Amino acid sequence: MLAWPAVPPRIKALLLLTWAVIRTIFRRIFSARSDGLALFRENYAADRLPPVAPDERAELAEFGRCIACGLCDRGEAARIAASRGRYRGVMPLMLAASRSMPDFHAAQLSFAVVPEEVLAEKEARCPTRVPMRKIARFVRDKADELSQSLPPPPPTGRKRRKPAPEAERL
Repeated sequence: MLAWPAVPPRIKALLLLTWAVIRTIFRRIFSARSDGLALFRENYAADRLPPVAPDERAELAEFGRCIACGLCDRGEAARIAASRGRYRGVMPLMLAASRSMPDFHAAQLSFAVVPEEVLAEKEARCPTRVPMRKIARFVRDKADELSQSLPPPPPTGRKRRKPAPEAERL
């Protein structure tokens, strides 16, 4: 790095900032344009993150209204027991599963257990009016989009063992 002993620190900072801005402007003018969506997919495909449209982004702000009061989990015991672990209640879906896009496939399985009419009832009971049906639709759509447009996640690196021949098992 250059030694600038006589330059005051504020002037030095201003010069470095100016240089960075000029360099950025020249790069944008003289470099080839790239497709932002293709670049996004390239960078985030391995993380299983689909792109979000501007109207979907506006909806996402509504999805975070849940205050974890638990009212939406009332009457869900039978559905939770019948799901054998696929479904843990409406509140966990509203709090966690709907906010983590890589987990949308798991959330989609949970939403499959809850009928649309039940979500409508729970919406009406919710003190913060969380749009549960809208969240369920969004999660299902994005999970479907993930399964169609993105490659499967990379292997974990663990090798599967071959099953032993029938004679060795006995």
